[in-house]
Amino acid sequence: MQFIAPMKIAVVAPSCTLKPEAAEAVVAIAAARDDCELVIHPQCFLSDGHFAGPDNARLAALREVMADEGYDAVWFARGGYGSNRIAESAVEDLPAAARAKTYLGYSDSGFLLAAFDKAGLDVAHGPMVQDVVRPGGEAAIHRALDWLVRREPAALEPGLQPGRRAMAFNLTVLSNLLGTSLEPDFDGVELLIEDVAEHEYRIDRTMFHVTGSPAIRRLGSLRMGRMSEIPDNDPVFGNDAESIVRDWCERSGIAFGGRADIGHDAANRVVPFNIRSG
Repeated sequence: MQFIAPMKIAVVAPSCTLKPEAAEAVVAIAAARDDCELVIHPQCFLSDGHFAGPDNARLAALREVMADEGYDAVWFARGGYGSNRIAESAVEDLPAAARAKTYLGYSDSGFLLAAFDKAGLDVAHGPMVQDVVRPGGEAAIHRALDWLVRREPAALEPGLQPGRRAMAFNLTVLSNLLGTSLEPDFDGVELLIEDVAEHEYRIDRTMFHVTGSPAIRRLGSLRMGRMSEIPDNDPVFGNDAESIVRDWCERSGIAFGGRADIGHDAANRVVPFNIRSG
């Protein structure tokens, strides 16, 4: 029988600090699988105000694992806020080894997914290490590893169309990266969006900005994932999240493709950006 070496996966934290208990739980899950080896970079546990270390430390850790030929994939530890501060520098003068890896994350990591996709790297939206602490989080970790290690089709968002390019972003992150140097090519793309803890009026305002973008108006279609933990508004806004998204798609001539199985929760599915990965 041919021996297949376990996939070696580096974990870095481009935004906020990873909780030690989350790291320990996920390392144990990976060790029990026998098909992957997880290496948690020490930078994940740094703390500098809001961030997992200052910008230069977060960037250095990311660039280190990108350049290391020993790693097959880079898994972002968690979201929060901060990856945008290092994303532009992360794609400068890319080492050859960076192009042989897969990069996985979501939420604030969307800034890196966009920049890396634009630079031609293999990226996907999907569960992160910190998700293990969510209810049902162990399943999310297995889903992420199933896709990273074996490209397991069951880990994918079920509505993805074979051969069609897709992207997925947190709506607020997407709005903030449009018009910047990080903006990827949305031409013909099936775009999936999700968000968490945003008032309905903020979803409405963000959809106004996103669908007003000339780049976004070149989409093939837009699908809506879960908009969760929406705070109560006083007075009541009057339209729910899906009605808001549908309305702005109609106003801007973007095809609304229905619902999507992504969100800030343990049920979050994987969405590869590059069709050769799905």
